[in-house]
Amino acid sequence: MPAAPAPPVTAPPKPTWEPKQQEPSYPWLRPTIRIRLTLLYGGMFLIAGILLLSIIYMLAAQALHVGSELPFQIVTGQVTSEVCDLPKNATPDAFNAAMNACVNHQRKQALDTLLNRSLLALVGLSIIAFAFGYAMAGRVLSPLGRITRTARRVAGTDLSRRIELDGPDDELKELADTFDDMLDRLERAFTAQQRFVGNASHELRTPLAINRTLLEVHLSDPEAPTELQQLGKTLLATNERSEQLVEGLLLLARSDNQIIERKPVDLAEVADRAIDQVHTEAVAKGVEIRGERAPALVQGNGVLLERIALNLVQNAVRYNVAENGWVQVTTRLQPGQALLVVSNTGPVVPAYEIDNLFEPFRRLRTERTGSDKGVGLGLSIARSVARAHGGRIIAEPREGGGLVMRVTLPV
Repeated sequence: MPAAPAPPVTAPPKPTWEPKQQEPSYPWLRPTIRIRLTLLYGGMFLIAGILLLSIIYMLAAQALHVGSELPFQIVTGQVTSEVCDLPKNATPDAFNAAMNACVNHQRKQALDTLLNRSLLALVGLSIIAFAFGYAMAGRVLSPLGRITRTARRVAGTDLSRRIELDGPDDELKELADTFDDMLDRLERAFTAQQRFVGNASHELRTPLAINRTLLEVHLSDPEAPTELQQLGKTLLATNERSEQLVEGLLLLARSDNQIIERKPVDLAEVADRAIDQVHTEAVAKGVEIRGERAPALVQGNGVLLERIALNLVQNAVRYNVAENGWVQVTTRLQPGQALLVVSNTGPVVPAYEIDNLFEPFRRLRTERTGSDKGVGLGLSIARSVARAHGGRIIAEPREGGGLVMRVTLPV
């Protein structure tokens, strides 16, 4: 008895399919490079100032000989002073000791005054040094700011912008020139992709449309043999499936790009249109569509956003239970984002199978398309469209069977 063939080895699913959540940032714990350069410049000046002040103080103290005896002595005569309190009618030794104490006190006051005023001058100069360092750091880093602004404009609009940095041929100009070269290559690749999508759209749609027309003409002939009509229906279904596959692939290629032209779109209206298109199929399968849809305005492409809702609702209807199934479609606004949620009854979906659902031509526990429910690109297109709008889509198994699909888009 021959041994059963071993199951094909499949690649493990990707560990994640959604962009990684950013950790909360604390500016005081992650200072900018400008702040770090300012602290470096100011700190170096402060350390140099402290060392210079210490050297000056030690040299001045050494020159004044604090604590040493006077270089002269009083032997006879009378000495008066308006600064020192000198004893009267005292012996020469006592008088000399009083003079020495007075002069040492004056020396100490002079050093203290020198130290205090030097510290005040150091503090003032340090403030000026930090401010000067901050200004100089901003001037030195201004090319980096220009590069960052250009990169943001490129990401938000088009790839035709360039930095074109002037100035000396240093490391920053080399970085800017390298970035411009990269943008040139990206623009060429993007233009080639757009040209390919346009050509493929024409070259693939035209023969399929011609085939569909020829088949419909032959099927409309009432005198055609039964076998020929049956073959024509089979070929027409295959042709329709090929058209769906081509449309899905082209839409997937277009939706992978950032959306440039955005207009206000209400997710509630988009969801209602998707429900209207799936209503007949839902009634035929006995699936109830329910849920409240509150207004949720976002900026984006209405056609592509409607495709997200349509794909999710279609999948929720098609992959449902045989009896008493339901699909719940809701929309609402949250702080800073709009939410579209599609949940449904259906078969139990293991959590480790979720990632496979978003891969092209993948279905639950199958590798390639093999049913008449679709071409296996619906969720891939929905994820690409959500990403192109700066949003994300999350799938979670529902307790009791089915899925909960959450689409979040920035407002």
